[in-house]
Amino acid sequence: MSAVASAPAPAATSLEAMQLNQELLTALISATKKGLAMTGLKAECVGASRVPGRQHGEVTGMIGVHGAVSGFVAINMPQRLAIQAVSGLLGEPCEKLCSQVIDGAGEVTNIIVGGVKSMLSQTGWAFSHITVPSVIVGDGYQVAFARGLELLDVVFEVQDPELVLVNDRLIHVSVSLLKL
Repeated sequence: MSAVASAPAPAATSLEAMQLNQELLTALISATKKGLAMTGLKAECVGASRVPGRQHGEVTGMIGVHGAVSGFVAINMPQRLAIQAVSGLLGEPCEKLCSQVIDGAGEVTNIIVGGVKSMLSQTGWAFSHITVPSVIVGDGYQVAFARGLELLDVVFEVQDPELVLVNDRLIHVSVSLLKL
C-alpha cells in the first residue's frame, strides 16, 4: 500500500486575486492597448503590481491629472520601442532618438492618458484635467511616492520578433492617484 501525498493547492495567480483596483486596471489595459494600436504596436498585459517597480526604459512620458483625484500617469518604454511607436504614429521611419521622437513619446502618452480619462469618467477615479506631457529621457531614476496614494503599475510586452531582449519589449504604464 503506497501513500499518496496531496500537493498543496496552487497559489492564486489571477490579477483579481492580487486585490488590484479593477477599475484602474481595466482602464489602463484597455487604453494602453488601443493607444499602442494607433502606433502599429500590439502589446499584451503580462503583469501588474500595487507596488511601483524600477522601470528599465530610457523614455518616460508623464502627465499630471486633476479632478476628483489628483496624481499622474507615466508611460515608461525602452528607447527602441519609443522610436518604433513614434515611427508608427507618424507613418514615417525615425532612425534614432531625436526631438521628434521625444515629442512623439509625449503624444503617445497623451493618447493613452486620454483613453484612461475617458474610461474612468463615470467612476470615483474620474479626472477632468490633464497637464501637458513631460518626457524624461534617461535610465536609472527613481520616483518617490507619498503615502496614501493608489498605485498601480501595469506591464505590457510588445509582440515584435526583432526585439530579442525582454527589457526591450516591456512597457510600464503606472498610475498614482489620491482621491480628493
